[in-house]
Amino acid sequence: MQKIDFKKTLKHLYLPPTHKVVQVEVPPMNYLMVDGTGDPNTEKSYQEAIEALFTLSYTLKFMIKKGPLAMDYGVMPLEGLWWADDMAAFSVEDKSNWQWTLMIMQPDFITPEMIATAITEVRKKKNPIALDLVRFETFAEGVAAQTLHIGPFTEEGPTIARVHQFITDSGHQLDGKHHEIYLSDIRKADPKKWKTVIRQPMR
Repeated sequence: MQKIDFKKTLKHLYLPPTHKVVQVEVPPMNYLMVDGTGDPNTEKSYQEAIEALFTLSYTLKFMIKKGPLAMDYGVMPLEGLWWADDMAAFSVEDKSNWQWTLMIMQPDFITPEMIATAITEVRKKKNPIALDLVRFETFAEGVAAQTLHIGPFTEEGPTIARVHQFITDSGHQLDGKHHEIYLSDIRKADPKKWKTVIRQPMR
């Protein structure tokens, strides 16, 4: 059985260095996505979105492993796009106006038909609350700057500032939504060791 580790094959996108900001070209990739609003620390729909995305992603993984493709792969990490309608009001102190899209990248051999089959299976077994909010979509990010932040989310500020400074120093402008990729299981790992990719598209 063929086994694929997409975090290794896409290492330049999913494991940037911690000591410097790098420029990457992010190709169009397919994702399961759920949109929401509000403070991720208190908004129930945020946790419901995570549950739906991972339940569906693991169902697809085992479908592929047992199906004709007979292929095994690791489910990719949770990712988040973050923004506000008024970016001047995008504050880490008040997150009530935050908007977000949570998403998990899917291999390019996953089809809409497979998604539909997996949704039917998930609905029979667990039927997570946010299942009907999940969509399957191609996301094209293009040129971006990124680095790896180690530590709690509350200490991301200086890391984000370094990414933005890199973009300015390279003669570019920020473009698109603030993007984070969560490499650690925050339920188990020490917050001081949390690994988060900080990415910002630019033009």
